[in-house]
Amino acid sequence: MTPKQLSRARVVQALYQWLVSGDDLGEIEEQFLSKKEPYPPYKISKAFFSNLFLNIPKNITLLDEIIEPSLDRGVDELGPTEHAVLYVGTYELKFQPEVPYKVVINEAVELTKLYGADGAYKLVNTVLDKIAKEIRSIEINA
Repeated sequence: MTPKQLSRARVVQALYQWLVSGDDLGEIEEQFLSKKEPYPPYKISKAFFSNLFLNIPKNITLLDEIIEPSLDRGVDELGPTEHAVLYVGTYELKFQPEVPYKVVINEAVELTKLYGADGAYKLVNTVLDKIAKEIRSIEINA
């Protein structure tokens, strides 16, 4: 995994912890930043991790408003893993235009395959594809 890929995985884990426990964001951030990686060549990008992890909760209402129309259920019915992955993907689509939309969707699908329920990656793929068509229409049509 690249440092950004590993950072995204850690953000999903940290968001999951926050969504389930409601613990303090700063404490969760510190816990994940001080975590030693089991395989030395792999390191997270601390700046990338913190940017995503701290800014997603700040924009949570907007992200839910973007996600909900693309779902066949309410956002409150999502499992915490799928919710966390959709937050990361939606945040990147909305606020990080330098990351190609195909990369955002692919990373989210792979994270869902790794951490989510069986078949949940299909939901994540469908939802982020719909969101990308709204937010990144110029990039998609280029």
